[in-house]
Amino acid sequence: MKLYSHPGSCSSSVHIALLETGLDFQVIKVNLFGDRKLEDGRNFNDINPKGYVPLLELDNGELLTEISVIMQYIADKQPESGLLAPSGDLRRLRVLEWLSYLNSEVHMTMGLFFKPELEGPMRELATEKLKTRLAFVDEHLATNDYLFGEHFSVADAYLYMITTWPALFSMDISEYKNIAAYQTRIQSRPSVEKALAEIG
Repeated sequence: MKLYSHPGSCSSSVHIALLETGLDFQVIKVNLFGDRKLEDGRNFNDINPKGYVPLLELDNGELLTEISVIMQYIADKQPESGLLAPSGDLRRLRVLEWLSYLNSEVHMTMGLFFKPELEGPMRELATEKLKTRLAFVDEHLATNDYLFGEHFSVADAYLYMITTWPALFSMDISEYKNIAAYQTRIQSRPSVEKALAEIG
């Protein structure tokens, strides 16, 4: 498989999930803030007209987009990894519930801060919204080592990466002590250490 990824973006959480499964894959780096040219000269937008990562190219050439779908595919490809419970199990739905929340609420709100035009009242509104979302996560982590259950899941790979972003736009989230402890805990996983080293 081939993972098209921009270092440090949400696609890096897919990188972590793939390492957790032990599946064979290759990372193709995409410069989303440059000309989007790949090493072989192709333009990333010609491969994925949506224009963003992650994009997972399967062994048969099929392309998967959208992080929630890609994460499910990876976990189901290697069910013994424990990254996601089997279909029909309520535990699976709980992890998917977290994936959806992270994608639609935390990721999308945090993504606003990468836009230079976010200033004044709009920035204040986005900041308050983000703080509400992070407070919800922080409260949950007060009594849970992981987002759901006693084991690392695909949702944890996602949460870890997106909670590294505030530092990029000089936002202090140190008030969320449980998120800080969670980040330290997740960062010690071999898959995360290896992914971070490979991301550079």
